Order: sequence, then structure tokens, then C-alpha cells
Amino acid sequence: MNDAKTALKYRDKVLKILKEHASESDITERSLSKAEYFSWINNTNEGITESQTLANLNFFEWLRQEYGMQLDIYAFDAGLIDGKNIYGSINSQRFKNKFPKGLDSTYLKAKQNGVRLGLWGGPDGFGDTLESAEERKEMLVSLCRNYDWALFKFDAVCGPLREEKEDLFVDMIGECRKYSPDLILLNHRLGLKKAEQCATTFLWEGKESYIDVNSFNTCAAPHNRVGALGRGLVPDLKRLTEDHGVCLSSCLDYWEDELVLQAFNRSLLLSPQIYGNPWLLSDREFPKLARIFNLHRKFSGLLVDGIELPSAYGKYAVSRGDDKTRLITLRNLTWEPQKVKIVLNHEIGLEECKHVKCRLYHPVERILGIYNYGESVEVTVLPFRSMLFYASADESLDGIGVEGTDFEIIKDVAGKPIEINLLGFAGTQSHIKLNNLPGVEKIEMDGQDVTKKLSNSKTMNINFEGGKYSKSYHRKIADLSPVSIPYDVNTLYEATVFVADNNAMEVRSLYRSGTTKIKQVEEARNAFFNQSAFINRGVWDKYLFDGDMGTGFWPSKRKGDIRIKGGCFRLDLGESLLVDSILIKVNNEYELQPLLVDEGNVAYISSDLKDWKPVSFWAGTTMSLKVGERMRYLKMKPFPDAIAEVEVYAAGKKVEPDNFRANNLFADTSVMRCAGAWKAMFRLDEVTPNSYLCVAVNGKHGVEGAYVTLKVDGQYVGASSRATSYPANPWENTTVQSNSNYTYFFELDENLKNKDIEVFLLAYDEKNLSLFPEVWITAYPMPYEKKTLVIHRSLTE
Repeated sequence: MNDAKTALKYRDKVLKILKEHASESDITERSLSKAEYFSWINNTNEGITESQTLANLNFFEWLRQEYGMQLDIYAFDAGLIDGKNIYGSINSQRFKNKFPKGLDSTYLKAKQNGVRLGLWGGPDGFGDTLESAEERKEMLVSLCRNYDWALFKFDAVCGPLREEKEDLFVDMIGECRKYSPDLILLNHRLGLKKAEQCATTFLWEGKESYIDVNSFNTCAAPHNRVGALGRGLVPDLKRLTEDHGVCLSSCLDYWEDELVLQAFNRSLLLSPQIYGNPWLLSDREFPKLARIFNLHRKFSGLLVDGIELPSAYGKYAVSRGDDKTRLITLRNLTWEPQKVKIVLNHEIGLEECKHVKCRLYHPVERILGIYNYGESVEVTVLPFRSMLFYASADESLDGIGVEGTDFEIIKDVAGKPIEINLLGFAGTQSHIKLNNLPGVEKIEMDGQDVTKKLSNSKTMNINFEGGKYSKSYHRKIADLSPVSIPYDVNTLYEATVFVADNNAMEVRSLYRSGTTKIKQVEEARNAFFNQSAFINRGVWDKYLFDGDMGTGFWPSKRKGDIRIKGGCFRLDLGESLLVDSILIKVNNEYELQPLLVDEGNVAYISSDLKDWKPVSFWAGTTMSLKVGERMRYLKMKPFPDAIAEVEVYAAGKKVEPDNFRANNLFADTSVMRCAGAWKAMFRLDEVTPNSYLCVAVNGKHGVEGAYVTLKVDGQYVGASSRATSYPANPWENTTVQSNSNYTYFFELDENLKNKDIEVFLLAYDEKNLSLFPEVWITAYPMPYEKKTLVIHRSLTE
């Protein structure tokens, strides 16, 4: 029997048991989790539109149809009705402009996919008259009466609940629950008194998960989500808590490790819970997203009870389940792999039995075998990752799998062939056997029929192509040692700040994941990036080159001036060109500031970041820089506040801007005084797929006080990304300003093998020079070779 059917039967069984002990309307610590998405960061306080919401719902419909992923709640976040510091109405023209058909089409689309709606808002809005109070009450009650509303998220952003209105609030929620008996009420930073009785959850730690905005690393690490992975356990493992879920908008690498902890370690009432822009994941990652959701739904009845494990299991280890089955979450917040012995007895919550089946579900799936009760299973938790371990004496919960090699379930949907990726390192061999798969009609491996070799519990050998790796893909390379400040310190600095960007975090995620072949993903992405609020904030450098004077790219000042030491406008043409001229355009004299019309200014151009030549120009709404020589790079300081267009001309024609890039927040070298330098030099004789270098700057260095650059056979190579992230012009809020423990990332490929690699750390804060930099190599995703199994089943299965 496939996992999907098992999950449904097991869930029905659990629901029947729970209903014997509590009414359906009760929400208790033992209530089954509900999978939720909410739209914060997909829209901000301006609110979302009907068309954007339907595009998002189409994405989740595709996930359900393609991978069996079921969402329980889709919640509108800020701006649908209420907004920051203000209360709204579904009868307002503002609401009707965004949802011209009301909520009917959205409700029907959600209902078709087994999804219920939720709402962000404020707790008050009752006004000062009986009439206004009744109007507010009727509006929220009608959502439950007419649309089977599932959730209210009440946030202090709108304002507090006045004490004299608490009785009205209590009465309103009581009326809502007559129509939606299981209505969830999230208390987000509210100082409720009498109305506290209505709240289902409280916001744990008052934190959000928006990476490098609300959540960030406090130690050097190989990815940006280590701060999120380091979150502890909610008080007493209370499930009627909200942790704000996992944000899928920025710094996407290793998102699955955070979601595993959210869903299986804390396993709160709202789990798995995600927000932001999950459509920004790459196409290869959607099966994993669905797999985590599907596994949580399959085991939901087991996840209501948990115990914290002894310190030998590592930080914040939790075991959930009953006396026959346990799901254990582990994490490793260090650079080295950590071995953990899992004792299969009462220590993890198992009662005495004869045999225990063990497997991993994350970070890869692996059937570990059958053990006697009381034996130990040693597992290795990878650096800065989480692990999901399963141990059970209940054979009815066994799922499909492959013995003899690591694997990942890509698809297990009733009525469709099962798809499994077999995983192994290059140059290795595995002896495999299918697990728990009755009713098989045909088995294909990479398109070849292997039915006779693998059906009926038969085994076969498989080889993973390529040369065998002689070293671990994750290892320390070198320590950096202090050196005198390099002669080319300014070139090293420019190499990194030119390759970096100041685009919104979501734009970086889009580039990270690449194009999509999935229509619903493309439409959800377009709905996000094409919304007027995103375009008009000028947070993407491509708007400098789109031929539209109504768009632009400018240093955001919504959260204060975020430029580093005044910033500098940098333009990279992508290659050296014989340039005639460059036109820089603004719309008016106000946007030209701090430059003034008809005053002379100077920009600088270079082909190699070493030699810079001045180019003089007159300031104005259109500034013409006469070049007349080869160049690739341009710097300008000071520069206009709101550049709308940049045009480059060569051989009398406008150059197509496909390879152009710009940034505007990094300091100019003229105000950067290097106070210390460190260096390491090495060669790499082996580079696995997906590898990258991590240069960990351990210690306090000051905000934007440390930069790292490589020289590879004398060529300058900048770091395109960093933890904590490079400053970004924000879509919602500014990137965090961290003063310690940066880690710079450099992508690697085969072209860098056996070349002299010099790593330079440049420190710019003379008061913070006690640094201990080191270089590591790692890979994400893990550098597995893959073979794809497609298993066709009889329709009766």
C-alpha cells in the first residue's frame, strides 16, 4: 500500500480516537496540526489582490495534483482588510479595487482543493459607537458564516485592543465560532486581558523567520539559515504556540532543514507552516517540499506527544510518537559531522518490543535496518543540518523505500507511478532491493526496464558513474594567517563589491533558483514580481535597463539611509567593450540630488578593476559620459538619488543590456581604509559538483568591516554571496547589520582544479582585528549521482 493511502487511513483512525475524548470544536494540545501558508512577504502592508491570490492558489493546487501535498489553511496577511495603524472594511472601495468579485472566487478555488482561508488583522476596529461596533462584528462573523473561515491572526501592528472593548471582542469570537467551531485565533504581540481566553496560540519569542532580516546567524557558518536552525524549544513543548513558520523568500539554501525542525521538532498546531514565496524554490526542490508536508500528514497523530532527549543527542533533540513508533529530530550546529547513538528503548519513548525498524527521512532517506529492542543505532548528523530519524515496531506504518542505498521519494500519489531517485557518490556501487511494494507491474531505471531484476523482492547491483572521490566533499582547507596589507588591496575590495548586488532578497532567490519549466510556478513568480508595489520600490537593478523612465533602481530610504559610508553607484557591463558613451537619466532635478544641474562631476571607468580613469560630465536629467575607449566597469560618487535609466552606446548603436549589472550601497574605496589583512594559499585537486568555498571570519569585525576576495592564478574572484547577507534595497525591511562572524561564499567548478588559489581577508575596523579566519569546502545539494526509478503499480493498489 502506498504512503498516501496509509496516511489517510492512519489519520482517520487518529481522528476517531480524538473525537471520543473531545468535541470536534475543541482545540487542545493534542489536536492534529494544520498545514498553513500565509502571504506575508508575498505582499506587504499594501495588501494582496485577487489575481495574485488565485495565482498562489493555483501553485498549491499544482503541488496537490502533482505530489499529493495538501494545504489546510491559506491565510491572507496584512492589508487585505486591515492595515498598519488602520482598520478597514470589505465594503470599502479599497477592498473592492483589490477584490472586484469579493471573496467568492478565492473561496471556491480554495475549497476545491480542501483549503480554508484565514485573515490577518487587528483586534479592535469597533469604533466608538454601537453602530460601528456592530458593523465590525458582522464583517468578521460573516467570514465564518459565509466562507468557513479557519483562522484569525490578530497583530498589534494595527494597534491594541482597548480594554473597554474586550467584552465586544469576546462576544464576536464566540459568534464566529458558532459557524467555524475550530476557528484558530493567533495572538501576535497583543496585551490581551479578558480576551486572552479566546486566543488559541501566542507568538513564541515574538520572532519571524525572514532570513537575514528577522533571523540571522550569530556564528560563521556555511549557509544563512543557521540562526533559524539554532532556535530552541517552545516552553514545555507546548503545541498551542506559534513560531511564525518558515519563510521561503530569502537565502533559500538549506530551507528543508529548518522546515523539518518546524514540522517535526516543534510540531505546533500550525505545522508545517510556511510563508513568503515558496514558488522561488527551484524545480528540483518542490518534491522535497511536498515530501515534508506529506510525511507530517502521515504521522500527524504521532506528533502530538513529544519528549526532550538527553544532552547526548545534541542540542534541542526531541522524540515524538507513541510507545511503538518514534520520530526523532536532531541537529548539528558545528562545522564537523557529529555521531549520535540512538538507544532503542524507553529513553526515546519506545516500550519493550521485539524488533524495531529504523530509517532516515532527512536529509536523505535511508533504510537503516531492523534492530533488537535496547540496541543502539549510530547516525551521523551533518554539519549545520538537521536530521529526521524514524524507529517503529508498528509494521502498518512502513512506507515505500529502497534498501542498500540512499534515496529520495519524488512522487507517491495514488493512481500515478512512484518516482524515486537513487543516490550514491560517483564511483561507488550499491546492492539494492525494493521495500514494501506489492502490486508492481513494471519498474524502470533511467528509462530501462528492470522489472525482472527488482520485482518480487529481488536484488540488483547498480553503479554510480564517475571517478571515486578521494576526500570528503565537506572539509577544512586552511587557516588564514596575518600578512601585510596587499599592494592591490583596492582591487581586491572592488572585485567583491562589483560581483555582489544590492537587489531585493527575493530577486537574489530568483537568480539562485533559475528559470522554471512549471506554468503555475512561473505565474506565481510573475504575480509577485509584476505587482506595482514591487516595481515601484525600485529594488531591482534590471529596471535601470528596461527602457522605461517610470521605473528605476535607487538606494532605499524607507528605513533610513542604508548606504555604506555614503554608497557608490557601480555599473558592470559584463565584458570589456569599446564604448562611445554612457547616458544616465533621471526624471527631474529633485531625483538628481545631490547633484545639481550644469555642475561638473567625475565618474571613473576601468577594464580590469586595477587602473581607473576619470570621465567628466555635466549633471542634468540626462548625463552623457563621453568614453571613447575600452571599459567594463564604472563608478560614480556622489550619484543621483533616483537613476531611472542607463544606456550604453558602442559603434554608434545602443548596446543590449542583457549582461549589465549595477549596485548602489557599497562604499567607495576612497573612504575604505584597510586596517589588517590575512591570507591563505592552496590548490584543490578535487572539486565535487555543487561545491563552494566558505571563508569564515570568526570574531568581531564591525558592521561591513570585513571583505574577502580570491585570486585564482592571478585573476580576481569576488564573493557573490555572504552570511549575513550583503545589504539589499528592501522589498519589506532592511537586511540585518551584523558586526561579527561573516562567512563569504565562492562557487567552485572543475575549472578551478589544480590552480593556485589565494584567499585574502581585508579588515576595515582598526578596533576589531582579533579575527580567526579559516577556509572550508562544502557542497549543497550533496554531490550525489542519481538514478531514477519509476514504479508502475496496478490500479487496485
